[in-house]
Amino acid sequence: MNYLAHSYLAFSEEQIVGQFLEDVIPNRDRFSFPEGMQQGITLHREVDTFTDAHPEIQAAKKIFSPLVRLYSGAFVDVSMDYFLANSLSEDVLRNHAEKVYIVLRKYEEFLPEKLLRMVNSMEKDNWLYNYKEDFGIKYSMQNVLNKAKYLEKDLAVFTIFLNNKPQLKQYFDSFFPDLYHHVKEVSKRF
Repeated sequence: MNYLAHSYLAFSEEQIVGQFLEDVIPNRDRFSFPEGMQQGITLHREVDTFTDAHPEIQAAKKIFSPLVRLYSGAFVDVSMDYFLANSLSEDVLRNHAEKVYIVLRKYEEFLPEKLLRMVNSMEKDNWLYNYKEDFGIKYSMQNVLNKAKYLEKDLAVFTIFLNNKPQLKQYFDSFFPDLYHHVKEVSKRF
């Protein structure tokens, strides 16, 4: 799952921050953050582990893997955020996006410079809200291509997404309720 799902699957402000920190901090630093942020880091890992092992996600990866091989999971993650965004009402999605930006600003002192730069861009272009649009997912997929060390930057990943949208949605519909239930169970341990 990508930024929208990780933030949506957090149950406190500090967990939202932790969900974002997980991708940018060394593992050894995770215990230097407040407990709620550590919970968010744990939730992020739980989401990733559960997602990667789920049969629907394994099937979805096969759509992208002929073109992007081992990077298929990253493109599936972005795709799933598109379907999550479109499963939420306009108001819920807008309010969630605004809340996340406010929370990340509130806890700026904990964010490494790299994450702060990303938050600036994320907020400016309203990534979380725009995941519901084809242009938003195209932009996110291009970002993945730009960061991928071993992929050409002009691969037709977005075309694959568009051509397989109905099948990818079926995978999302089967997968996301399982993920949500899993995360709710994990959060009971906190």
